[in-house]
Amino acid sequence: MRSVLAAVALGLSTCLTTPVLAETVAVPETAPALTFERVFASPGLDGPAPRQVKLSPDGRFLTLLRNRADDRDRYDLWGYDIETREWRMLVDSEKLGSGRELSEDEKMQRERARVGSLKGIIAYQWASDGSGVLVPLDGDLFLAKLDGAVTRLTDTEGTELNPQLSPKGSSVSFVRGRRLWVGPVGGEAQPVTPAGEAETIRWGEAEFVAQEEMARLQGYWWSPDDSRIVVQRTDEASVGVVTRAAIGAKGTKVFDQRYPAAGTDNAIVELFVMNSDGSGSVKVDLGLDLDIYVARVDWALDASAIYVQRQDRAQTRIDVLKVDPATGASQIWFAEKAARPDYWVNLSDNYRFLKDGSLLWWSERDGFGHFYRYAGGQWTQLTRGTSPATSLVGVDEGAGTFTYQATADVLTQQIYRTRLDRTGEPELLTDPAFTNSASMDGAARLLYVSRSGPAQPSQSYLATPDGTRVAWIEENRVEGAHPYAPFLASHVTPEYGNIAAEDGTPLHWMMLKPKMEPGKRYPVFFQHYSGPGPQTVTKGWGGALAQAIVDKGYIFFQLDNRGSANRGVDFEQPLYRAMGGAEVRDQKTGALFLKSLDYVDPAKIAIYGWSYGGYMTLKQLEADPGLYAAGISGAPVTRWELYDTHYTERYMGDPREVPEAYAKASAIPDATKITDPLLLIHGMADDNVIFENSSELICVLQESNTPFEMMLYPGYTHRVSGPKIGPHVWNGIMRFLESHGVTPPK
Repeated sequence: MRSVLAAVALGLSTCLTTPVLAETVAVPETAPALTFERVFASPGLDGPAPRQVKLSPDGRFLTLLRNRADDRDRYDLWGYDIETREWRMLVDSEKLGSGRELSEDEKMQRERARVGSLKGIIAYQWASDGSGVLVPLDGDLFLAKLDGAVTRLTDTEGTELNPQLSPKGSSVSFVRGRRLWVGPVGGEAQPVTPAGEAETIRWGEAEFVAQEEMARLQGYWWSPDDSRIVVQRTDEASVGVVTRAAIGAKGTKVFDQRYPAAGTDNAIVELFVMNSDGSGSVKVDLGLDLDIYVARVDWALDASAIYVQRQDRAQTRIDVLKVDPATGASQIWFAEKAARPDYWVNLSDNYRFLKDGSLLWWSERDGFGHFYRYAGGQWTQLTRGTSPATSLVGVDEGAGTFTYQATADVLTQQIYRTRLDRTGEPELLTDPAFTNSASMDGAARLLYVSRSGPAQPSQSYLATPDGTRVAWIEENRVEGAHPYAPFLASHVTPEYGNIAAEDGTPLHWMMLKPKMEPGKRYPVFFQHYSGPGPQTVTKGWGGALAQAIVDKGYIFFQLDNRGSANRGVDFEQPLYRAMGGAEVRDQKTGALFLKSLDYVDPAKIAIYGWSYGGYMTLKQLEADPGLYAAGISGAPVTRWELYDTHYTERYMGDPREVPEAYAKASAIPDATKITDPLLLIHGMADDNVIFENSSELICVLQESNTPFEMMLYPGYTHRVSGPKIGPHVWNGIMRFLESHGVTPPK
């Protein structure tokens, strides 16, 4: 649930980046009502939502995927000439695409990558010489040149999954028919992995939990010199089959999906090193224990070694293996262990192999995420403090510096630069008035910053390595023809504060208030996610959906309970083998705080959550009947034995070893204690939180004569959204609240 339990959970923001309202804007004195129909329509109210921002190898061009004004979910490839400061469309997805339906494998991969709803171009890769860009589109591959010429590389009925240009640009590779194919660019590709194997064998693809939970979508890795490839072989024979009925509007498709539920067998993952034509294959020694996770794979910069991160099933240790590419022999280079015995070790992409053979590495070993350097068998800590470093942005080895993102004042993310030799203090590169994210090109020549504030959607700009802005990419000023400009007059800026949890830990909250009259009390729309990972209370752009709810007369409220990210190990730890415990109590603290406010109607606090948040709605209603006026539970996990191994066991352990923890965390046994109005929502083709979670709950509630309401969406997966369905969901939620008297004062 890396996750869906997060990305979808907040269905409140449709843009991944975030900018700022123009400082001087003429706005009308009154604004039109912000309807749900407008929130989900095109163009998106957040303004442009660029994706996949990259710099060309020579640093001349910046490329990105830009969505269309008339179709917010369709993306085309655009290029920005840094010298001339001119934009041009490089690939028009509508003109080039065939519109052919994608294979089931690609659809599932897109769901795993959280891009299942997007159309057009969703990924691309620069050729190493900067001559062109590899573009997958509608199941085929194209090579787009900067002069506008586009060459089709494949034209098949099947889908070319996981395409890559080799590092030196001599070859193109992809997965087709569960085998890895390699060929010269513009030439005929051939399969390089064995034929005739069992249907449960896949080559070159990351297994389900790697894609879904480990943020690893790759299943093969080219050596820097194009000569060798590490290829994953996955055997799913031992993985249990879930018969998943994707119930649609005009019929039902039944899928026998290999789904590794908590406490059951995972796929067996092996790695092989082979020449680019498939010859000379050797097996990598991953150890005697087959019940492990292959978390990350990297080649040494000079191709002299392969580094494999092997994580144990309990997720308390990562062994970094150093592998000989010629023989497959391995040894443990070092081990990363959980920061405390009742915790887990979090996977990360925040590391970089340096030219001198040392490693820049992110770890939570001192209780907070920080960067360390590993050289000659010794560790040196490079960042410190109680504000965790959250991601690695770039490394400039020539200057002896690295750039990273870190939490500041809990509620914002800032970009810093510091030295690899640990001298000096970190430099702040971004404006503290905004919350920021950033990326750099491989040589750390330019910094690409996305930023947002509570009052405006996302801006992005190019900067020099010291943070000096040199050009706007998307200034996104909310004025003139900007789609959100008509609604500025009623825009509500959040208020922030904190309250104490049962152990005294400060819990941060955010509140948006409607226009209120003295002496009147107002209902609260209490949105929560509550699960491990996502931080929902930030000083960033929250999206238009929350504003639409406020426009209807509701106070919008969020609180980050213990277990959420960016506050260190001790803040996350209370969820260890105890999901549905501390989160419920912390959110109750938020509800009691709301009831103490003289402008809140204490009898009209409604809670809403999706995915983990849907689970939390159920647990909160079960724990405290009468505390909430109503609850909306979207796509909830109801029994953790139904969710996958890697996510669930990280926090809850193996149900075969701690069944009592799972029994206590389940939302099923106490479902009949729910006495407050409940609305259950679920997509009937959900392949992540499978529909059985809700069908079991429905059965229990019906068999016990417990009243509830539900809205099911045929054909929809875990993300129930779109220009028509989105408004249907949210208008339905509002009607549900109105029918139970959770309404603004007259």
